[in-house]
Amino acid sequence: MKLSRYAKKAGVTYKTAWRWYKAGTLDAYQTPTGTVIVRDPVAEKPETGRIALYARVSSANQKSDLERQVQRLRDYAAARGYPVAKEVVEIASGLNDNRPKFLKLLADPSIGTILVEHRDRGTRFGWRYLTPLLQAQGRRIEAIFPNETQDDLVDDVVSLMTSMAARMYGRRGSRHRAERIKQCVESVMKEERTEECV
Repeated sequence: MKLSRYAKKAGVTYKTAWRWYKAGTLDAYQTPTGTVIVRDPVAEKPETGRIALYARVSSANQKSDLERQVQRLRDYAAARGYPVAKEVVEIASGLNDNRPKFLKLLADPSIGTILVEHRDRGTRFGWRYLTPLLQAQGRRIEAIFPNETQDDLVDDVVSLMTSMAARMYGRRGSRHRAERIKQCVESVMKEERTEECV
């Protein structure tokens, strides 16, 4: 595929893809007309794939937890001798299947291994689908702590309860904010009516 198409598929700018080509990190060649052609990256072996760390928390008030999670991933990678090429952090619910940063990481064929702390950092449900799909591409996702218990059903129920509790508390907070906004608007409207009467 052309370098421009590869850049779009990899989620990088053309300039970055050009630098990779010039540095020799892409399996590519230049035609006599000057067009750079990148060979299909799906054929990459997992051993040549880059290693990425992925950390996720559910809300913005957990940012300190996010940094500690990233540090534990770095320590694990260093202990295993993994050269880390990319670190991705995201604030989003585990049940949300539209997490742009995680989806971009999954779609990047140059990433051979994705490291997460717990399975639920990658996905609350569907781990058993995700791993064989990545393996079919010669890639993998690795959890530092694969199971919280020895029973998958218990892990699923705990994940579900955690997610539902987080959503309920989030809704309660938004309901209170909406009520405060409504009171402010009503207050302003009363003041305007009073000024009109005077």
